Order: sequence, then C-alpha cells, then structure tokens
Amino acid sequence: MRANGRPLTTTSLTAVRNLGILAHVDAGKTTITERILFATGAIHQRGEVHAGTTVTDYDAQERDRGITIFAASVSCTWDGHRVNLIDTPGHVDFSDEVERSLRVLDGAVAVFDAVAGVEPQSESVWRQADRHGVPRIAFVNKLDRAGADLDTAVASIRERLGAVPLVVQLPIGREGAFTGVVDLLAMRALHWHAGSDAYETGPVPEPLREEADRRRRLLEEAVAELHADALEEFCATSALTARTLARALRELTLRRDAVVVLCGSAFRNRGIEPLLDAVLAYLPSPADMPPVRGMADGAEQERAPDPAEPFTALAFKVTATATGRLTYLRVYAGTLRKGATVLDAATGRTERVGRILRVQADRHEEKEEAVAGDIVAVIGLKAARAGTTLCAPGAGLVLEPPSVAEPVVSVAVEARRSIDTGRLSAALARLSEEDPSLVVRSDAETGQTVLSGMGELHLEVAAEKIRSDHGVEVVVGRPQVSYRETVVRGVTGLVYRHVKQDGGAGQFAHVVVDVEPLEEAAFEFRSAVVGGRVPQEYARAVEAGCRDALAEGPLGGHPVTGLRVTLTDGATHSKDSSEMAFRAAGRFALREALRLSAVELLEPVVEVTVTVPEDGVGGVLGDLAARRGRVSGSTAGSGTAVITATVPLAELFGYASRLRGRTRGRGTFTTRPAGLAPVPASVAAGLPAR
Repeated sequence: MRANGRPLTTTSLTAVRNLGILAHVDAGKTTITERILFATGAIHQRGEVHAGTTVTDYDAQERDRGITIFAASVSCTWDGHRVNLIDTPGHVDFSDEVERSLRVLDGAVAVFDAVAGVEPQSESVWRQADRHGVPRIAFVNKLDRAGADLDTAVASIRERLGAVPLVVQLPIGREGAFTGVVDLLAMRALHWHAGSDAYETGPVPEPLREEADRRRRLLEEAVAELHADALEEFCATSALTARTLARALRELTLRRDAVVVLCGSAFRNRGIEPLLDAVLAYLPSPADMPPVRGMADGAEQERAPDPAEPFTALAFKVTATATGRLTYLRVYAGTLRKGATVLDAATGRTERVGRILRVQADRHEEKEEAVAGDIVAVIGLKAARAGTTLCAPGAGLVLEPPSVAEPVVSVAVEARRSIDTGRLSAALARLSEEDPSLVVRSDAETGQTVLSGMGELHLEVAAEKIRSDHGVEVVVGRPQVSYRETVVRGVTGLVYRHVKQDGGAGQFAHVVVDVEPLEEAAFEFRSAVVGGRVPQEYARAVEAGCRDALAEGPLGGHPVTGLRVTLTDGATHSKDSSEMAFRAAGRFALREALRLSAVELLEPVVEVTVTVPEDGVGGVLGDLAARRGRVSGSTAGSGTAVITATVPLAELFGYASRLRGRTRGRGTFTTRPAGLAPVPASVAAGLPAR
C-alpha cells in the first residue's frame, strides 16, 4: 500500500512545519522536493530535473542549466500537518539565497549524496544553519547509485561537520538492488516496488535481522549517552522503547545535540514517506520556537508565536512577476488580513496589503489571512525590501534582517544600444532590489557601470535576466582598473610664460614652480612668492590650473597624485594679466614639469584574506604569488588556514572561480582596499594608455 497523508485538519501552530532543503548542487534537493509534493498529493505527476518539468525549478535558466538558482517556496499537507518548504540553491554563487531562507526557517533537511558524502557546499550550508541555530535532520540520497554507501556518508557527516549522526534506518539491498529500508525504531521493513509508487511494510528480512538488531542497539546506546531520561531507562532495562527513542530523538534534534539520519533514493521515489514522517516527528513547529526578539524604542522586546499578538513579520525575498511585485513574509506573531495596513518598523512608513498568497513556486493560491507561523507572499507593498520588518501600526518592532554577503566578483555592463541605457539602469535597480547580494555602482573615473556579485555564474544569470526579462541587450566586460601616476623625482625652478595676443585684451602670466614627490597619495600646493610679485588671487588661479593638469599624466593619461607644487616666483602685466591667464599658466607649467620629472605608474591593491582547508594551502600560496601577491601572514587551526596577502586589484579578476577550483569549492576570501602600489616596469609596459 501507499502511505496516504491525512488532510490538514487544524490550524494550530503545532501542526505547521517550516523547513528548508539544504545541500550541495546535484545532491538531489529539487528531486526530493518534487517527490514530497507528489507524495502529499500537491501535484499529480512527478517532474524531473533533467526534463525541466519540476515545480520549484520553474525559471527558464534553472531548467536550461539543470540547477536551482532561486529559492522557491511550496506548501503541502501531510498527516494533518501543513508543511511549508523552501527548496534552496546548492551552488556556492547563490549562497545568499540560502542565507535569507535560513533566517526565517524553523528546521531543515540536509541532503547528502550517498557516493560523495559531505561535499563542499554541503559543509557551507551546514555552517550557515549552525549560525542561525536551525535544527536539522539528514537524508542520505542516491543509495541506488554505484558506489553508494550509507556508512561512509555518515562517517563524513561525523568527521567533516563535527555532528553526532544517529542513523534510524538500515538499507535493504545495495546500489542497483536497493529496494527499501528497515525502520530501526519500529523494527519493520519498508519495501518499494519497481515501477510503482506504493510501498509495503513487513517484518525485517531474516538475512538482515542480526544486523538490524546490532544497529538498533548502537542507536540506543548513542541516544542514552546524550539524553538523561533515556540513560535512566537504559540503565534500568538495558534497552529503550520505541516511544522513548522517538521522544529523545526529537529533543536531541531541537537542542541540536544530534542529527537523525534517514536514507533513500528520491529519483526512485524510495524513502520519501518516512522522511515526511521524520519531519513531523523531529523538526520543530513554530510553537516550539522561542519568542522573536527585536528592538522598539531603543529597548529589546519580544513577541510570542501567537495569532493574538500584534502582527509582526519579516520580509525575506522580493520578486517581480506577471501578477505583480511579490514580497515574501515569515509571520512570527499576530494575524494579517487582506487589505490591512502594515507599518515598516524601521522607516515608520505604512503600506496596504492588497492580496495574500499561498505560494507554490510560480503558482499562487489566494488567502484571506495569514497567521503566526505562516510563510506567504503579499501583493501591494511598494517599498518593502528583503530584511524589512512589517508590524501592526502602533506596535513597531524591528527584527534583525538577514545578513548580506560582500560581493567578490565584478563585471562592467553597458547597453548594446545607447537608447537602452535608461532601461538598463531600471533593470539593474530591479535586480539589486530582488537580490541584495548584487551591487550596482557607477565608477566616476572610468565611466563604467559595474555589477558585483557572488561569483561568475551569479553574474551570468543576472545578465541573462536583463536580456530575457527586461529585453535589454547588454555587453558584459572586465571592469577597468583606476591607475594613477605619481612623481618619483621632481624638478625645480621650471619657468613658464603664458603670453597670448590676438587683438584687444591679451593674456600674460609668468610663473616659476618646483615639483616634488609627496609620500601620501594626495596633492599639495603652496605659494612661496614674496614681495607681491604674484597676487594671492592669481596664486589661487595657478593652483586651479595645476589641479586641471592632474587629470592626465604623461605616462598613459591617468590621474596624477602624490606630489607637491610650490609657486616660487612669477610676474604680472598691468593690463594683460588675469586669473584666467594664470590658471592656464599653472596648467601648462605642471604639464611641462611632469614631462621632465621621473613619473611612475601606481595601481590599486587590496588586502585579501583567504580561508582554505589546510591541504589546499600550497596551491593557494602558489596562485597568489602568480598574481603578484605579497603574503603578509598565515595562521592555521581546526583543519583550516587563514592567509593574508596584498594583491593588485587587476590580478583578482577570476580569482573566485580559481580559488573554488583549487579548493574543491571550500575556499573563501574577503577583500578590503589597501591603497596604491607601484606597477612593475614589465607590467606597466604592457598596459594600454587611458
């Protein structure tokens, strides 16, 4: 028989589960989500990732690339419970989507490949969940694949994640012969039939009886070591009942002292129903969560997860769809009704909620209200962004917003046609509103529009959205680096006479200047003229002219910095001297002085902090050296190393992808500006003029 979930019969908070599916890319998150929707009756035909027919990967790019890019929310019912589920991306470039989702979830299912075990992004999302204090259960997927081994995958969970895995199932059959599992709590076998969605329960197969008994004993001993009540029963009876085990497993999960591990094959539709049962049994409901805390009137306050409390919700995602601007909310307290007015707690602005939607990826079901514990989308909000706290008017409470990662990769973007420049600006503004990890800025010096994100794929997806969603053809290129020129050795006593006579009033200015290096990246001007030979207003005009000349240096037309100009002497004409004449004299005098001085090229450098596994240090150091990096420090501990180096900004393009490749996706880095440094002559010779 096939397990049938009872319909939702109560709106109690205890009958709700808000969870996410977390894993490395291609571990099977989306397939599991699809099978959950099928098992619960939310859909009547299973979609496949490879066929582009899944519910949650509905975006054209997701279907073309075969990966999840955008976190998608779906809802279903199982055994009288409402399950709100978010399928999160598994690619490192979209980890900010995971971050925003984890901020509003109560629990999660971490998915691991039975062949690969804990993969790099599995580890990253696990650490993200640790930071948010999200309880998890684990599902070891793809047990039907060649080389699949549950014990090896569980060992990697223990070793790589530092978790305490408690395995509650034993596979029946290996690799292609995997047909079911033994439930170690109920000591029963679950068999799935090939070509059928049904499964049958029965006694544990005789060949597995001894192994099942052994693993049940190991589970009891492990739980007794971690749970006081279970230890008391174990000492008294030398065993644990299934009821005691279930209660202890739930409490250990909620305390995050251990991780319940299940197994199966989502693609073969084996193990999904027990996974849903485990979600209900072990993961928290909104009622299990502590009151949400926030700031109001300078003091910390809290709101209990109660529909009767003042309405409090956090916006965690904004998208633009054909039906309007959708703002996704996690309701923490109170009740929101259609047409209600809500308060932006941070700005004091009020907005009206037009519609409330239960979201099924790209499909929506309209609701009259949302209560504490719900995850819904609303239409009508114009100013709310990801991280905005929405409250009942008169009951403001500002919740902590999801953190936004600093972008690590940048590209220059421009419209292919000049008439589309305005549309491109609007498209970029919409993208950064929907995805806070995308940052748009205009470089005043190069004139480029620079788009920054979490990785090269992240930016590729953004550029394609501009083309497909906004109809703007864009050219994506490498951002220009803002070089500088500076004086290494100056000149003294340079004389410049500016004389111009075209009829009528002429122009006359005579200046004598010294130019010398300045240690800091700045410009100084001073007048040392005595006897009033150059009046003060003309000296100021000379300074203005010198600043004009700083715009283009003699080496490649780059801005000039790091010099001091001293006006030492000069002369005026009673009729033809003017501020305009002395400004021109200052400009041409400094240009000539720079031509005669020793000038070198400067480039921006950044301090890079790289965190990598200890076994990847050698490759990272070699790569930094190849990028003209100077290592300034290195520390190691707990299996990771932190390397600090100063690297030219021009050498960091493409570094994110290279670092991930060298460290199998486990390396991360951050940067901060570290000033300017001379460009080696061999490098400077190959640079084009500005």
